[in-house]
Amino acid sequence: MPLDTAIDTPESVGLSSAGLAKIDDYLRGIVEAGQLAGVVTLVARHGKTVHTSTIGKKDLETGEPVAMDTIFRIFSMTKPVTGVAMSILWDEGKWAPDDPVARHLPEFEDARVWDGLDAAGAPKTAPADHPPTLRELLTHTAGLSYGFNQQDPLDKLYQAQQIWQSGSLAELSRKIAGLPLAYQPGSQWRYSLSMDVQGAMIERLSGQSLPDFYRTRIFEPLGMTDTAFHTPPEKRSRMSKLYRFSPRQGRLVEAPNIVGRDYDAPPALAIGGGGLVSTAADYARFAQMLLNRGELDGRRIVSAAALKQQMSNHLSDAILAGGFGVGLQQIRPGYGHGFDGAVFHDPAAAGVPVGEGTYQWDGAAGTWFWVDPVHDLLFVGLIQRFAEGSENLQKITQTMMADCYLD
Repeated sequence: MPLDTAIDTPESVGLSSAGLAKIDDYLRGIVEAGQLAGVVTLVARHGKTVHTSTIGKKDLETGEPVAMDTIFRIFSMTKPVTGVAMSILWDEGKWAPDDPVARHLPEFEDARVWDGLDAAGAPKTAPADHPPTLRELLTHTAGLSYGFNQQDPLDKLYQAQQIWQSGSLAELSRKIAGLPLAYQPGSQWRYSLSMDVQGAMIERLSGQSLPDFYRTRIFEPLGMTDTAFHTPPEKRSRMSKLYRFSPRQGRLVEAPNIVGRDYDAPPALAIGGGGLVSTAADYARFAQMLLNRGELDGRRIVSAAALKQQMSNHLSDAILAGGFGVGLQQIRPGYGHGFDGAVFHDPAAAGVPVGEGTYQWDGAAGTWFWVDPVHDLLFVGLIQRFAEGSENLQKITQTMMADCYLD
């Protein structure tokens, strides 16, 4: 089923115009309260775009409004794209979920597990009870960390290794592999650099750079013309400013980019865990492909079997009940993790009124999306405010969307 970019009436696909207007009113209230500069949303059902909304500004200083073609930094919404890249390679028979990571990235051979510090303050390690697998790598359960926690002695080792300053994904993977795992593989869930390690694997298995693989195998076939790891000069004026809320000043202030660049040139290190820019229309094409189980506009990107695997929960009941999570994405009974994205496998247990199998993720600057196979619906929401202290717009809009269905 193609994604029809012409705007149909919501009622033509069983949605309420009044209900969607209430979502807009809610988001407009947040903008008018000074909590957001601007927000762009897009809703599509049954392959038809039935609602788009542009509220507020992309630049508070100039007053320029957001538009449907405004370009946003989507940060960790890069991760589901990495999942699709891995699914494409699964289709080609290049890996299997229960393969040891070391089968494809030999630097992970003989991985050991963090066991605290000795009396002299040196790290201690213990043998891993099994080699971390690709299923674990794709679900944040392999034992990797992100290296952000200044109080965590293991994360301090990540920082000392200057992971983010690696000259290549291969170097990044080697540095991470040289550090202890945070826990026994498969025993916990910890947000991590797993998708960045997958980037190294994608390059190794495909023989292409990560940006080239994404461009030739995903973005170009899907017609995602504004999605990339950088914004060329001719598109630069369409980029939204990035904000954070300053409690001291009581208002939004322009924020420095957490990745140390602002996408005006190809990055020295393109990674699988973040770094893409996109528009609502572009990401909706990616989301529609997920809903279509791998094809769009008559072009198949990935198999239905690969996406079923990607968009299914792979976490055990013990991990679901373990109190794990990151930011607004809290793992719990009914809400687990597929490959490189979260999955509602039991929405009632998770407490969110979406269809079973809904697959989603978000980004550090507040962007969010979900695809709901039961309702054949996608929702893309794009803002540019770092998420600290902000409302869970994904859950709020999902709850309000439940009141929009007429069928």
